[in-house]
Amino acid sequence: PLCSNNNPYTSFGATLARDEEQNLWSTPHDVTHTEADDDRVLYNMIVVRNQLDKDSEEWQKLNYDIYTLRQTRKEVRNRWKHILEDLGFQKEADSLLSVTKLSIISDSQNMGKARDILLKLSEETNIFPTSWELSERYLFVVDRLIALDAADEFFKMASVVYPKRPSGERADDSQKAPQC
Repeated sequence: PLCSNNNPYTSFGATLARDEEQNLWSTPHDVTHTEADDDRVLYNMIVVRNQLDKDSEEWQKLNYDIYTLRQTRKEVRNRWKHILEDLGFQKEADSLLSVTKLSIISDSQNMGKARDILLKLSEETNIFPTSWELSERYLFVVDRLIALDAADEFFKMASVVYPKRPSGERADDSQKAPQC
């Protein structure tokens, strides 16, 4: 079996290298992506784009969509990082936001509470864009905040810094929420 072409382990290293090249999160060589549904959507967009002629309209549209999705992800991550830093986690913010394929939930009993807080964040704040589908990545982050007993403070800060506005109302630079 080790010599046959049916060996499932022969492409293991190539898969890791391909995942790294495909840049499933936001920046080149970011290993913090997960195998979540939103990563699969981005991955599939990249695969389709790479099969198209670079001069085609379809390629340009997909390339724009990929760029937009990555920028949205970066913006959301930066919002979370900003709040974490305001809560005093200046040195730990990046590690708290780092979610890899090897990340685990610290306590399975916290899973329900983490989902509730994440849902509450999406419904009662603008930390996520209105069209954003909740990412499993942030479930891990909320779980870490629960373990640090900082989840409630994070929600309060998110409510102040990114308050929910009625649909259609946008804040310009002069109306942005004050920093705490």
